[in-house]
Amino acid sequence: MSFPLLAIAQSLTEIVPLMARWLGGNESEETARKIVTLAHSITGEKDPASLLHALKANPKLLIDFQEGILKLDHDLEMAEYKDRDSARLRDIAIVQAGRSNLRADIMVISAALGLVACLITITLYRLSLPGEAVGIISTIAGIFGSCLKDAYTFEFGSSRGSKLKDSKLTSLMTGRQGL
Repeated sequence: MSFPLLAIAQSLTEIVPLMARWLGGNESEETARKIVTLAHSITGEKDPASLLHALKANPKLLIDFQEGILKLDHDLEMAEYKDRDSARLRDIAIVQAGRSNLRADIMVISAALGLVACLITITLYRLSLPGEAVGIISTIAGIFGSCLKDAYTFEFGSSRGSKLKDSKLTSLMTGRQGL
């Protein structure tokens, strides 16, 4: 295939916007390959312009593509859940062994301190800093905030996975096997 997979996948977000959130992380190239392979298998088209046109012109193909994307979304969500779940199980094992997860504590405290430092810097020096510096510091503060959000999501679960996580933790803490 002579066209960049990521560019083709990004053009397909025009018809299925859900995919846009998948195309910015570490796995975006692999995810783009899955999206483009799915689109090729449904439309039979190899050229990106023809592929997009076929999906826009034929409602049945579009529905098939959307269904495939929903299945891919489910698979990606489950992979992320399994990744976090194994990390949670590791944390549970550390606690059961009577130890603390110092690395995680340091990460959360560092993110919180970084966020506070950025906010204090902007508050105290906003008038004396050039606009570009304020923008950069604000961006860094956003990154620290995102790190804290991820830590809370890991620790307390997301709205989608909280119930499953809570039941698994309950069963592990009481010594039962499985869910």
